[in-house]
Amino acid sequence: MPDHKLIGRPARQTPADVVTTPGAPLSLPNDLLQQASRRLEIMALIAAVLWVLGPVFGHLALFVTHPEDPRWAQFGTIDLVAASCVVLSLSLYAYLRSGERDPASVMDLALVYLVANAFSLGIMVHWGAPEAPPADPAPMISWIGPVVLIFAAIVPTSPWKLLVAGFVAVSMDPVGMMLAGAVGDYPHGSLSSALVMHYPSYLLLGVAVVISRVVNRLGQQVRREREMGSYRLGELLGRGGMGEVYRATHRMLARPAAIKLIRPEALAAADGGMAQLAVTRFRREAEAAAKLRSPHTVELYDFGVTEDRTLYLVMEMLEGMDLESLVRQVGPLPAARVIYILRQVCESLAEAHADGLIHRDIKPANIHVGRLGLQHDFVKVLDFGLVKHVADGAGDGAPEHSQATATGLTPGTPAYMAPEMSLGEAVDGRADIYALGCVAYYLLTGKVVFEAETSLQMVAKHLQATPVPPSRRADVDVPPALERLVLACLAKAPADRPGSARELDRLLAEVAIEPWGEEQAKRWWTARDAAGPTPRDAA
Repeated sequence: MPDHKLIGRPARQTPADVVTTPGAPLSLPNDLLQQASRRLEIMALIAAVLWVLGPVFGHLALFVTHPEDPRWAQFGTIDLVAASCVVLSLSLYAYLRSGERDPASVMDLALVYLVANAFSLGIMVHWGAPEAPPADPAPMISWIGPVVLIFAAIVPTSPWKLLVAGFVAVSMDPVGMMLAGAVGDYPHGSLSSALVMHYPSYLLLGVAVVISRVVNRLGQQVRREREMGSYRLGELLGRGGMGEVYRATHRMLARPAAIKLIRPEALAAADGGMAQLAVTRFRREAEAAAKLRSPHTVELYDFGVTEDRTLYLVMEMLEGMDLESLVRQVGPLPAARVIYILRQVCESLAEAHADGLIHRDIKPANIHVGRLGLQHDFVKVLDFGLVKHVADGAGDGAPEHSQATATGLTPGTPAYMAPEMSLGEAVDGRADIYALGCVAYYLLTGKVVFEAETSLQMVAKHLQATPVPPSRRADVDVPPALERLVLACLAKAPADRPGSARELDRLLAEVAIEPWGEEQAKRWWTARDAAGPTPRDAA
């Protein structure tokens, strides 16, 4: 393991270290550009609605103020311009919705869209103006200036690009005024009067450039903050109660990985000492988990703590899905496949328990199944970074359970939590056996062992209620021997459960059933690939 020092400030980068999106002028994170693309999509839809409502309310206002003016019921030049912008806005919306687009190219397209809207606004403001405007045109702020400010705030592009596009956009006011003057619709159509009237828009352009610089610097700061040691963060893969998981790449080896960030607020404590205790426990437990070598335990590459106390774990990238997603997609699994999966989990837990480590949060979402090399239905047990060592006791200076609760680091999910964990009693590997029994029940039935409206009710049922045999709730055949074994895992007293993961593995192997193996697993994954896209990498 490398030296795990605090790394809040990344080392200064050389040009070769900076990875930019093709066509992007600045090295902004790709996911931020994608979010900006979605904002542009929403803005285009809103603009289409406004281009409809604007002329409608204009006609209505003319009717209310000048009912004798026949123009309120006529479709004129302004309405034609508005209709064109509706078509343009809806076309942009449809284009962005139709598929994944290069975010950097979308940002450039947004600037073209800005200029097109500005031209239309310049025409609408001055076309059909009053026949007798003031003799001396007064400075004014049209709609174009605020629109440029909006684009600067939500479209992260380089300041010089915004300056060029923005200058063309705000110049559409003088252009529209001069065009209107050329056709006799606006008496003050000279260049000097146009510039005098619209110089405030050019001032707003300067403000927009400043906003653009701020937005870009914030984006670059996000990118720099995402540099975790030797790894560079990429797109967000998922978000949970304690933090987020990002795709990552090793800066030198280009090795794909996944980084789990545990947010500082998840470590909120009554005082700084408790927060420091949480960091100390995290470091100790991550070091212990990193020693696990079972092929069915997700490999932990690295870990660390940033200066803002964000904890991070660097793990291997996996191809496939977790068991919760699998059951949601395909329903309950055949008993033979359930046994095949559970035995691999047992192998992972057996090594951990032999080293005195208890997972304490075994659940379908923490068990990944997929492909590894040429193997299919290959299981990886996740979240071994926050395990508990059975020898910890109260070694940190206070009862372990109360400390973990105070710092927000207590693992466990009520639907899969062993009774002794809920009671705060001493736990050993048999707590993981209970949780694995709950997982087996879920895989066979597609339902959790006990259903409840609140977590407290769920805990109470695990303490007191007797589970319904899975065969009564399953849509698949459950061999009696497998059912007895699952119910044994769900015994309230740890002594009534299988004594170890190795014993459970042996008992699963003894269930008389046609086995599920690599051949069946390969056919299943091949058929799934033929039916749809390859499962997304997950961690």
